[in-house]
Amino acid sequence: MKNLRLILCVTLLSATTLVAQNVTHSLYNISLLFAGDLMQHESQLKVAKKVDGTYSYSPCYDHIRKEVSKADIAIANLETTIGAKGFSGYPSFCAPDSFLYAAKGAGFDVLLFANNHCLDKGKRGALHTLTMLDSLKIAHCGVYRDSLDRAQRYPLLIDKNNFKIAILNYTYGTNGIPVPKPIIVNIIDKEIIANDIQKAKEMRPDAIIACMHWGDEYVSLPPKRVQEMADWLIEQGVTHIIGNHPHVLQPMEIRNNNSIIAKHAVVFSLGNLISGMYARKRDGGVLVKLNMRKFFDIPLLDSLQYALIWVARPGRDGVANFTIIPATTPPLNFGETTRNKLKEFVSDSRTLFDKHNTPCITEFQIEK
Repeated sequence: MKNLRLILCVTLLSATTLVAQNVTHSLYNISLLFAGDLMQHESQLKVAKKVDGTYSYSPCYDHIRKEVSKADIAIANLETTIGAKGFSGYPSFCAPDSFLYAAKGAGFDVLLFANNHCLDKGKRGALHTLTMLDSLKIAHCGVYRDSLDRAQRYPLLIDKNNFKIAILNYTYGTNGIPVPKPIIVNIIDKEIIANDIQKAKEMRPDAIIACMHWGDEYVSLPPKRVQEMADWLIEQGVTHIIGNHPHVLQPMEIRNNNSIIAKHAVVFSLGNLISGMYARKRDGGVLVKLNMRKFFDIPLLDSLQYALIWVARPGRDGVANFTIIPATTPPLNFGETTRNKLKEFVSDSRTLFDKHNTPCITEFQIEK
């Protein structure tokens, strides 16, 4: 039965592609790369601090920079505020400006900010973060200075490669911190989301992508309420769904909704991109590539792929900083303890995906 599902899924994804390849004058492609949570724990802050008092995070991305940069649009979840001072880790995250400079330098084009830590430093922290994102020309969504700011910027519409992509972003909450006026944080509320989806449709995009900060932390399968919300979003007109918050990986799906052509990608949780977490299953995540193409102006889901990434900790095996590495091709100088920890993450991840992913979702190797 599993082999039959795989054959059917590959057929659905490839049939239109094979036809389209013979009509190149009408063919356009776009690659979107999604990464998980950008976090800064106290341990990261200490290692990033240099002798002169400045902070450096750029080396964290050395092994994935090429892969991120070559995507047409690269998107990640910014799960820390940015501040001019008062830097801190859990439970009230605040990173220096250089944290954003490093993300920009790694190739990220869009940062999502609607998450439970966006108000960790109150109104001042949120506003400074928004100012820094704007000054670095990093597109962002999820948190706004006021209602006018939201009306002008949201949904976030990206126009590239003859594609228009509308991005939505919502969070389940803000850790109980009241949203200070006039700031607006996009909270998961069906009435608000339905209105936003309608506004997105009026932009006539080729895809509407909902980036959701949802679910239960450290749980490898999405709860029923999250699955139901995913169903509802697609019913309302969302094309693809990308999830964050659990800090561990959760399954991915490709849905065709009774159509002969695959239509919707659903990724319940990308896990962490960079953090100080080291407990089992929390020490890594995935880079997800969502590839689309146009055939006679019809936008189609071409493929959904993932690459496992893992965070190597400093102070061992010659690692000087928290460093994101391709989990399946680690540096040769890793010792036995590190290799065993890495193998555990890869094994856990592949076991989860083999059991719960749609079969035609494939693993790719990160280009170094």
